[in-house]
Amino acid sequence: MEATLLFAVTDADTASAVGSGTLPVLGTPRLLAWCEATTCAALEPTLPDGSTSVGTRVELEHLAASAVGQEVEVTASPTYVDGRLHRFTVAARNVGGKVVGTGEITRVVVDAARFMSRV
Repeated sequence: MEATLLFAVTDADTASAVGSGTLPVLGTPRLLAWCEATTCAALEPTLPDGSTSVGTRVELEHLAASAVGQEVEVTASPTYVDGRLHRFTVAARNVGGKVVGTGEITRVVVDAARFMSRV
C-alpha cells in the first residue's frame, strides 16, 4: 500500500497561479494536492467496490522551492491502519535534488453513495 507519483511543475502549479504567493515556484496548495493524490493512489487498489477515501487530517512542511520545469517525486507510505482509518507519511523530492516537503495525511475509507447522501 505504498505509491510514488511523478509530477512536473508547470506555470499553473506556481504560487502566483494558485494564489498562495507571488513567486513563480511550486505553490504549497499544489504540493498538498500532489501529496493527497499519492495517498489516494496508494489506497485505491485496496478499496472494496463502491468505496472511496476522504482526507480528514493533513500536516505538511514545504521545505524547498521547485522551479517551473522541475520534476517532483512524491511518495506515500502507510504508517498506521485501524479499520477504515489510514495514516500515511508523505515525502516530496525534486528529482536529483532536495527534499521539497514532508508530512502526514490521514484518510478514512467510506461508502461513496452513503457519504454523498449526507452531503
